[in-house]
Amino acid sequence: MREIIFDTETTGLDPRSGDRLVEIGCVEMVNRVTTGATFHCYLNPDRDMPAAAEAVHGLSATFLSDKPRFHEKAAEFLEFIGDSMLVAHNAGFDFGFINMELEKCGLDPVGRDRMIDTVALARIRHPGAKNSLDALCTRYGIDRSHRTLHGALLDAELLAQVYVELTGGRQIGLELAAESAGADLAEPVARLQRERPFREPRPHAPSEEELSAHTQFLDLLKEPLWRS
Repeated sequence: MREIIFDTETTGLDPRSGDRLVEIGCVEMVNRVTTGATFHCYLNPDRDMPAAAEAVHGLSATFLSDKPRFHEKAAEFLEFIGDSMLVAHNAGFDFGFINMELEKCGLDPVGRDRMIDTVALARIRHPGAKNSLDALCTRYGIDRSHRTLHGALLDAELLAQVYVELTGGRQIGLELAAESAGADLAEPVARLQRERPFREPRPHAPSEEELSAHTQFLDLLKEPLWRS
């Protein structure tokens, strides 16, 4: 099963008000394991960069001025995601921007039936808890010490680890490890069983003295159920 974990950075919060994509990062997973294949690009939004947005991701209008426009990367992006399910944190936000950019190019939107929202998954797994990407990394012991600013590819890589945890993937890995360990131990155990000498079972029946002591103890109990 192929899935694409992705994240975006933007100039703001609302594509309908003129905000644009400035970065896309995608990580390929097959059967909940990252393959090493990624897609990443910075995008020129053809507009200014609000200070509040730049403070989040550190991408200035000057840095983005020589980067390609979305329409120049659209075909490569669509080829990479193919028809796979798309996993994002607060996925409705990312889908809104992706589909806005695709519409500007005259391309079909990505169907929301392909959307997997890890915020929704986290709310089910951890109701009432903080479910930001940072909070989930802390909860699952995922190292994010290198995350000083938001970055689409870095956040997608962190989210891939979080997604594995949210879907029980690490437990699956532990089971596979246990099976491997069991296979490694099978031959030593079998050898010990072959080399161990046979011993007659020792009798374990109670003696008359023990039976008498037990009966006397039962007589001390007040109306035990097994005598009713």
